[in-house]
Amino acid sequence: MTPLQHFIESHPRLFVLTGAGCSTASGIPDYRDRDGLWKRAPPVTFTAFMQELPTRRRYWARSLVGWRRFGHAQPNATHHALAALERQGKVELLVTQNVDGLHQRAGNANVVDLHGRLDTVRCMACDWRGSRHDFQRALVERNPHWADLDAADAPDGDADLEHQDFASFDVPPCPRCGGIVKPDVVFFGENVPRDRVAAAMDACRSADAMLVVGSSLMVYSGYRFAHAAAQAGKPVAAVTLGRTRADALLALKVDAPCEEALDFMLASASPDMALHAVTAPAA
Repeated sequence: MTPLQHFIESHPRLFVLTGAGCSTASGIPDYRDRDGLWKRAPPVTFTAFMQELPTRRRYWARSLVGWRRFGHAQPNATHHALAALERQGKVELLVTQNVDGLHQRAGNANVVDLHGRLDTVRCMACDWRGSRHDFQRALVERNPHWADLDAADAPDGDADLEHQDFASFDVPPCPRCGGIVKPDVVFFGENVPRDRVAAAMDACRSADAMLVVGSSLMVYSGYRFAHAAAQAGKPVAAVTLGRTRADALLALKVDAPCEEALDFMLASASPDMALHAVTAPAA
């Protein structure tokens, strides 16, 4: 039995927090390197998106190109392993910092999307909400020549479009009031909704231990839970590549790809589930 297996077996009610490292095997790049530093320029801020039309044009142009693959990403073995853990009754709550919805698609039912979901858009004036797939069609209809651009994928449905002129990009307004449409996710500089934080903190208090999967915890919105767990005397284990902000708080650190570290969960699952998890296509 590995130390991680022992940790999971020893704690029947786990508070699970996940990050970008869970989804890299699904073809979605992560943000940070092994030292916890940005691999590219930090994401757009809430203030810049709301106040600057050029920023919104740049964001939606890159998102139009990136959504072609992000919108069809499939759960990988890590997502299926955590779904198997929930089916065994060992997950008090799974809180994810990811915005891809892949935990739910793998079968997790008890999930808090801490930073929202990228498959929904909302109007910042009237709170109209719509499907990101439908908004993609509106983006392409208004900007057809952008649809065939070739670009490298960036985190969370973004694409690396260098040396492009975004000045003529036509951003669709809210179909109900004409307001600014934003993905229904928490941008940098924007607060996580209080009800999500409260639900997550309640589950953290009720759990026996905390398991971090695929997160460096460099952002306070995730780190706060590891800090709270440690302060309450609950052991915290992390499965991730490289340094985390909470290294000094950890009872166990597994420096390995998530899907490799958690493969024992699939080995103990049904053969059909294990086969599906291994062969699920990446985006």
